[in-house]
Amino acid sequence: MPYFHQSICISPQNSFPEADLSEIRQSGNNLLLVIEPAYPGIPAGARRRMGKSVRMAVGAALPLLEKHPHPDGIIIATANGGMEDCIKFLNQILEYNEGLLTPGNFVQSTSNAAAAQIALVTKNHNYNTTHVHRGTAFENALMDVVMLLKENPDAGYLLGCTDEISEYNYNIDRLAGWFRDEPVLNTELFQRSEKGTIAGEGAFMVWLNNQRLNAQAELNAVKTIHTIDPSLVVHSMKQFLLENLPSGESPDLILTGENGDERLISYYEAVESVFDESIPVARFKDLCGEYCTASSFAVWLSIQILQGSVPASLIIKKNPPQKPVHRILVYNNYRGAQHGFVLIEGMI
Repeated sequence: MPYFHQSICISPQNSFPEADLSEIRQSGNNLLLVIEPAYPGIPAGARRRMGKSVRMAVGAALPLLEKHPHPDGIIIATANGGMEDCIKFLNQILEYNEGLLTPGNFVQSTSNAAAAQIALVTKNHNYNTTHVHRGTAFENALMDVVMLLKENPDAGYLLGCTDEISEYNYNIDRLAGWFRDEPVLNTELFQRSEKGTIAGEGAFMVWLNNQRLNAQAELNAVKTIHTIDPSLVVHSMKQFLLENLPSGESPDLILTGENGDERLISYYEAVESVFDESIPVARFKDLCGEYCTASSFAVWLSIQILQGSVPASLIIKKNPPQKPVHRILVYNNYRGAQHGFVLIEGMI
């Protein structure tokens, strides 16, 4: 399976340029907004024209491409592309009565804008694609890389994702009940169960290839399932682990996307019930918030854990790990219908 090498994450926490998760940065107005860097690698003129989603993706990708300037492919996952720029363009259509429109907002709003901009900046003409599958976009991008590396064993790929909080989309999702109306801090998200959660955003980039040397972690396996039946989720996970773990072995840590929404707790409880009390369960969405490609933050966090120790800020539902963490299972659930499993192993 592929190996994760250098990885970069722009998130609501102190993850870029250096990771420091000793303290949790709190949300504001039920939003966890990213800490945007200065993006020194992006020319000022180009940076001004980029939407936030594209800006984050390019900013996270450039440090990797300095070390790996010629990727054999650029694979990006996103849910909505640059939705804020899309709304600006649609408003222009109304304002100018479909007359002379500014093309910039349209160009930055398409889902493939991030992958395209990275390719343009680096003059890369190789494989370039964007996966737009809502809550399983990132997992599908991982599957794409796995297949590509089976076909091209000597290749190296830039994989990433980006999603922003769009005011338009946020308001629609809030009115639909997916985000909470009452103020709640991310540090208090699990103190009481209610409908809805808090919104998040972020970008993640990683270099993947088949070379074990100097790798940060190994992608053991990835799987998705679409269902609203918790028993089918559990059955799918058991098969997933049976196929990809040595007989009788279990992950050392379960990292779940539980987000405080009472409608989704049954899925997480069903998954957690499979493992005994000796296997700790941790959550990650109090750090990054809820967004379609939030599982990418969990993968980045897993890589950090596998290279060191479990951050003190990480909320552990069961007993803290009693031994070094070598194998992590990430389980994410998007709105009760889309489920993703990612199994990651450390380098011994």
